[in-house]
Amino acid sequence: MSHTAEFLSLMAVFLVAAVTPGADFACVMRESVVHGRRAGILAAIGVGSAILVHVGYTVLGIGLIVAHSVVAFTIVKWVGAAYLVWLGVKSFRAPAPTLPDPGTHDPATRPAHRSLTIGALTNLLNPKATLFFVSLFSTIVSPKTPLALQFGYGVAMAVTLAAWFTIVAVFLTTGTARAAFARAGRWFNRATGLVLIGLGVRVALQRST
Repeated sequence: MSHTAEFLSLMAVFLVAAVTPGADFACVMRESVVHGRRAGILAAIGVGSAILVHVGYTVLGIGLIVAHSVVAFTIVKWVGAAYLVWLGVKSFRAPAPTLPDPGTHDPATRPAHRSLTIGALTNLLNPKATLFFVSLFSTIVSPKTPLALQFGYGVAMAVTLAAWFTIVAVFLTTGTARAAFARAGRWFNRATGLVLIGLGVRVALQRST
């Protein structure tokens, strides 16, 4: 398989996984709706940057060790599950979102690094991402592919994921979407909280291969 075909195959599988709703989507959605468009975009960038870490340890072989080590995988799994449940409980108990105007940002209540960190940690602490990248690279990417090129694949995936969630953040902060969330009121936080808690439980039940 040529490098071009390899890259296209890799991206095709990755794109399907990227647009499938999960913890990353729930995180970007809440940041966008509750804290505004900028917060949502920053969370999207955080999610995308986490891909570079996943690809990095996968290419170096560390991901394979984690995926097949019961102890290492269990630690990652429970830390990730606890983080998602914590975000869920926090969201469930939060008051109705104030819905700032699109593009606005109040640094006194939402520093930029917080949205970036939440986006990155939501993706990094998901053991499903570890299993996904290990299986993806071991199945599609040839061991003979230069490491520099493999890291290049990772950069392309990171940019693609950040771009996708940026689109999501922009859409969720349009007038029509904001009006719908405004009508939902506190039920939005409760629904998002339950989704995050459910995802945390799902992560806790995840098994290594």
